[in-house]
Amino acid sequence: MARDTRQRILDASLALFNAHGAPHVSTNHIADELEISPGNLYYHFRNKDDIIEHLFGRYEQRLDAAISAPSGFPDLEDVWLQLHLVFECIWAYRFLYRDLVEILSRNRRVRLRFARILKRADQATHEVMRGLTRSGAMRASAAELAATATNVLVVATFWLNYSAARGGKDEQVAIRAGIVQVMMLLAPFLRDRERRHLDALARAYAD
Repeated sequence: MARDTRQRILDASLALFNAHGAPHVSTNHIADELEISPGNLYYHFRNKDDIIEHLFGRYEQRLDAAISAPSGFPDLEDVWLQLHLVFECIWAYRFLYRDLVEILSRNRRVRLRFARILKRADQATHEVMRGLTRSGAMRASAAELAATATNVLVVATFWLNYSAARGGKDEQVAIRAGIVQVMMLLAPFLRDRERRHLDALARAYAD
């Protein structure tokens, strides 16, 4: 029963944080949503930051699985699928990205863990692009690969914030646009055949 209550608290917190933003949701809001007493909630979690840390653990596990580089020589569809998995994770835990600066400034442990995630994501992005280079799908120097890997991470990390700043209301539409935007970062380095393939994928995705 205690395990079920703990799970319910995490699920309700994630839904409320995603809907309203973590800064606007208190532990009392979460307790009210679940129709439990604040004392019952505090039996399972010390405070809201404790809840966020546990949700971050879920997110971290899912993102690590998503950024695992495709084995062998990846093609553009492998990369596209991998981006789907990454952005689906971002969508599932979108409150982390929407309120990233505020959350990281409040919680040192989460800040350090997020920095390590970015490092792993950078390594995974480099490995994918090296695979595309080895397969002949793209041609780029080491400096270009490094810069593009950084650009991929910047766009993926802050895309929802950028979309919101532009007035975007539908985050699902924003995420689809984010996937295309990331893929287009690779376009200047693709061989002609792969560039045509990417254009076809982007058109099909927009329809």
